[in-house]
Amino acid sequence: MEIKLAGDFTVEKTPEEVYSFLVDPSRFCPLLPDFQSMEIVDAKNFLVRVKVGISHIRGTAAVKMTLVEEQPTKQAAYEGQGEIPGGSTTLRAHFQLEDVPGGHTRVIWSGQSSVLGHIISLSGGLLEPLGKKNVQKLIDGLQKALA
Repeated sequence: MEIKLAGDFTVEKTPEEVYSFLVDPSRFCPLLPDFQSMEIVDAKNFLVRVKVGISHIRGTAAVKMTLVEEQPTKQAAYEGQGEIPGGSTTLRAHFQLEDVPGGHTRVIWSGQSSVLGHIISLSGGLLEPLGKKNVQKLIDGLQKALA
């Protein structure tokens, strides 16, 4: 099962400030819905753990994330792989930054997630709506943190 989402928002921060925030997992990971912990592996890799729960499937997802694209003040992208209760997932998140007059930045974001395993059949169709809800929570958190 694949879920794709995209959108944009504008914040009253410079592209430098937004980029600095987006490439620092210690700043944005705590904004993830049901965040548990994060461990920095090196300058481009980290491991994040989040609680997951859908239907009667509950547990912790451990996702290894890598900063795969970086162009200071312009764009950043992450890719990740992880184990979730009842399956596995791959993720991609991309952020493009546009300078807006007056010290503002437009953040154009996109995300994609593929989920494999028993969780798809066991979730009873709740996986996609929950995924969309959690991504929106993350985007809302990013906007608030950057405000």
